[in-house]
Amino acid sequence: MKIVTVLGARPQFIKAASVSRNLSDRKGVSEIIVHTGQHYDANMSDVFFDQLKIPRPVYNLKISNLSHGAMTGRMLGGIEEILVQESPDWVLVYGDTNSTLAGALAASKLHLPVAHVEAGLRSFNPYMPEEINRILVDRVSNLLLCPSESAINNLLKEGYPFSIASRGNGMHLQKIEAVGDVMFDSLINYKDQISHALDLNELGIGHRAYALCTLHRQENTENNDRFFDILAALREIAKELPVVVPMHPRTRAKISEGQKMELLFGLDVIEPLPYLQMQSLVANAKLVLTDSGGLQKEAYFHGVPCITLREETEWIETVQTGWNQVAGVKREGIRNAYSKANCPKTKPGVLYGDGTAAAQIVDLLLRYTHRN
Repeated sequence: MKIVTVLGARPQFIKAASVSRNLSDRKGVSEIIVHTGQHYDANMSDVFFDQLKIPRPVYNLKISNLSHGAMTGRMLGGIEEILVQESPDWVLVYGDTNSTLAGALAASKLHLPVAHVEAGLRSFNPYMPEEINRILVDRVSNLLLCPSESAINNLLKEGYPFSIASRGNGMHLQKIEAVGDVMFDSLINYKDQISHALDLNELGIGHRAYALCTLHRQENTENNDRFFDILAALREIAKELPVVVPMHPRTRAKISEGQKMELLFGLDVIEPLPYLQMQSLVANAKLVLTDSGGLQKEAYFHGVPCITLREETEWIETVQTGWNQVAGVKREGIRNAYSKANCPKTKPGVLYGDGTAAAQIVDLLLRYTHRN
């Protein structure tokens, strides 16, 4: 069985780590990784391949820093050429990025079967580029690999599974499968290394004595009202609790463009961290504030309360269990959520599988390969 895996953004490298390891352990299975180049910063890309022992990409398209349409279009053409050359049994895509969409579209137009990891997620916000990508990728995918029951329910409500054909495996009906969350797999696999990955003293912070914040989504960074309100709330919180901010390249560019360094006064700004160090920073935090989907889950996995800097979340289970608050993007809403942020009495439960998602995914790919 030959798999072509399309990756391009930091969260996808983390998700792919456990699956790629599992693929490499199976006889008669080969994986060819295509890196679109969507995340071009070394701390957002290269270091993850080294640290997580992901096989080096066979192809690197080096496509980044373009508009959504231009980026997706160039990726689509580049991936199509590779798929024609490689003729894989499956094209494996992760999440909801432009790389995900380009990989799924290129494969479906060639009638190659597509497996979508993190299928069924919905924010129900059509203004999010990621939401559009999710919906389109799910529609053309043959194998819908869901991380949670709510993801499955979303698909069923939308009328899935649909009739869909591919020349590669003869599947005529989409398959919806509950596998759990591959990011949980990674956390378990690297648990011992995470515990020793970071010296908090070097950052001048103590265990459970700081808040961790990430801010990168386009709808937050490119809307001045949202951006300024979020940062104002963070500066106020920082007067009571140090706020550590690993600065995403997009957010740094926004600050630099307007020469608005005063927006960061009082915040502990650091460079983006590799996976293991970032997980250590999450695990030791008192609180996480983020507009990232992945970090909401990681906070939950580590038993750290989270405040989501958006109007909605795909990971509704974290909210339902009390570990996450959707605060919105207004200063008062964020401050109010901060005043109520405490660990629930109930410990984090098993919402996203048992840590065997990667093995289940590979089993399913093998089961459905060339099945008529």
